[in-house]
Amino acid sequence: MEELMRTNDPVLLSWLITRLAGENIDAVVLDAHTSVMEGSISAIQRRVMVVSEDLARARQVLAEAEIIHTGGRPVA
Repeated sequence: MEELMRTNDPVLLSWLITRLAGENIDAVVLDAHTSVMEGSISAIQRRVMVVSEDLARARQVLAEAEIIHTGGRPVA
């Protein structure tokens, strides 16, 4: 398993897991329970993990999320 990203953003996390599933990429979210136990102060980010063979495709899906988030504008 390889780490795709870390985030505290529940909307991004939900969207990403759904999109990965739509591309037949299995993903696992680690640290979800730990982040809840720390009181939701966002100190511990959730990690999205994918199998090594799917990492390149998963990064493309993640890049799509960044394009959507920025409206196609380059991030400064």
